[in-house]
Amino acid sequence: MKYSGIDLHSNNSVVTVTDEQDRIVAEKRLPNDLTKIVGLLTPWREELAGVVVESTFNWYWLVDGLKAAGFTVHLANTTAIKKYEGLKHSGDEADARYLAHLLRLGILPTGTILEPEHRAVRDLARKRMQLVRSRTAHILAVENITARHNGVRISSNGKKKGQGNTKNGNKYLAWAFIEAANFAMRFNAEAKRFYGRKKAKTNNVVAIKALAHKLARACYHMLKEGRPFDVTRCFA
Repeated sequence: MKYSGIDLHSNNSVVTVTDEQDRIVAEKRLPNDLTKIVGLLTPWREELAGVVVESTFNWYWLVDGLKAAGFTVHLANTTAIKKYEGLKHSGDEADARYLAHLLRLGILPTGTILEPEHRAVRDLARKRMQLVRSRTAHILAVENITARHNGVRISSNGKKKGQGNTKNGNKYLAWAFIEAANFAMRFNAEAKRFYGRKKAKTNNVVAIKALAHKLARACYHMLKEGRPFDVTRCFA
């Protein structure tokens, strides 16, 4: 059985093929040309357990091309590989070998290879999240500067934030439900009334989070019970 790791860069890649003892069978730095990369891997196509590609900003073309050529492809989640950052200083060849090594051991952290037709939506959602966070950071910075020059003290009323619930849950889902809550508040009467009641007792931020929590619980029950969304049950 053979294993392949590809250290992908913007204009070139290091392709490595190793055997069961981590011995190098083939290794070469190639331009980012699908034909040349497939050509290097083709002699071992039948023996390859898989090809590991780094999850970099430009992996789409390579993963899609290798899959179309009949290879089993794994997308390495580089941020989850503990030793990966240190190995970066030992060279691209070592990085490619290490990816193949993790695949051989069966401990390779992988990312999701989303189907091409769904990638644009994900990329736009990620960019929107980045822009919203950037916008919020700039707004807070301006508010702080204004408060400093006007001698106004900004406080949180002595309340502790997130105590006992630190980093609980998926941050992307949390962001998505906050976005959903903002839309629900504008286009759904029941959601708007729920938000209004919460805001009257607390403030805008707490009310939005409460609405997002309601929607998250509703989604959980929809998935668990296989039932459609019931607005009456959600806001009962």
